[in-house]
Amino acid sequence: MTTLERARRRLTAHPMALDAALAAGVLICMVAGSFVDPHRDKDISWALRTPDTFSLVLIVLGAAALVFRRRAPMRVLALTGGLSVVECVTGDPRAPVAMAAVVALYTVAATTDRPTTWRVGLLTMTVLTGTAMLAGPLPWYAQENLAIFAWTGMAAAGGDAVRSRRAFVQAIRERAEKAERTREEEARRRVAEERLRIARDLHDVVAHHIALVNVQAGVASHVMDRRPDQAKEALAHVREASRSALNELRATVGLLRQSDDPEAPTEPAPGLDRLDDLVGTFRSAGLHVELARADHGTTVPAAVDLAAYRVIQEALTNVQKHAGERARAEVSVVRVGPSIEITVLDDGSGDEDAPGAGGGHGLLGMRERVSALRGTLTTGPRFGGGFRVHAILPVKTGTGPAKDPV
Repeated sequence: MTTLERARRRLTAHPMALDAALAAGVLICMVAGSFVDPHRDKDISWALRTPDTFSLVLIVLGAAALVFRRRAPMRVLALTGGLSVVECVTGDPRAPVAMAAVVALYTVAATTDRPTTWRVGLLTMTVLTGTAMLAGPLPWYAQENLAIFAWTGMAAAGGDAVRSRRAFVQAIRERAEKAERTREEEARRRVAEERLRIARDLHDVVAHHIALVNVQAGVASHVMDRRPDQAKEALAHVREASRSALNELRATVGLLRQSDDPEAPTEPAPGLDRLDDLVGTFRSAGLHVELARADHGTTVPAAVDLAAYRVIQEALTNVQKHAGERARAEVSVVRVGPSIEITVLDDGSGDEDAPGAGGGHGLLGMRERVSALRGTLTTGPRFGGGFRVHAILPVKTGTGPAKDPV
């Protein structure tokens, strides 16, 4: 950040100081203009003069009023306009007190609506220009009188343009924020609907077949000693019902699989014991990954083991996709009390899994997986660049407070 930008931010954070600096600048300009005589002689275009003391007092009062231009723009305009009218009538030679009224009119136009700008601007232009033409010491056609008309008109038009641009930028920002909120709400709604649909399907499948298994198992137990043939038949029905339940469960859960997942996996689900192989695949793809582990000897449930593996896999995938070609990643797995903590850091310049750069489904999937085990997941950019993924998973499932994935 440059010195100019830092100064601008400080002034923006303190509007009173900014107005005081503006008032000081206007005061300097008005005082300097009061010492200039544009009509001294025919052969000289301008010369120095001694301004009237009363004019200097009016200049100071007009500049001081500008300090409060944001708090009471209408009152400041009325005050500076009145001082300008007094100067137009009494000032000889005239001092540029109207400059304060021009700044005040710009402030009114920039902070109010367009109808108010039209009414106040026309009134200010008419009063100041009419007073200068009819009651001033100069002829009505003097260029100073026409300058008052021009400057007040430009101040009103400039303030209205600034106000319109601010309103336009604010409208764009609000639409973008609303679209972002709508996108997140739509994602949550779809996740909830999908959960409900899968829950209903699983309920229908399990409830129907488990009821059949229960009935047939009861029959088999009842007739096992007296009628073995009927017991065998009942057990055959139990076997058939359980097979059907497994097939339908497999079909239902298969809807959640990605298109590139194998239909019938022939090996156990991956876990932290295969973490070295996972890191090796990313290193082979050109990503510099450092792995640190302090969880040796820890036995975790299969669900936790799989979730930890998937979180690291998804986080490294996001680093490879979005962090840049020279990004470096650090993975740590640490046992801390009743939990196991997983941290994936990178120093890339990209925005991993941000909206528009991956759609946000990777982070959403990690949150869903960690939340299902009653763990916590925090993600976000690092100070100075890069991204951080931190997951806390219970060593024993069913412990710890439930967290709502956001």
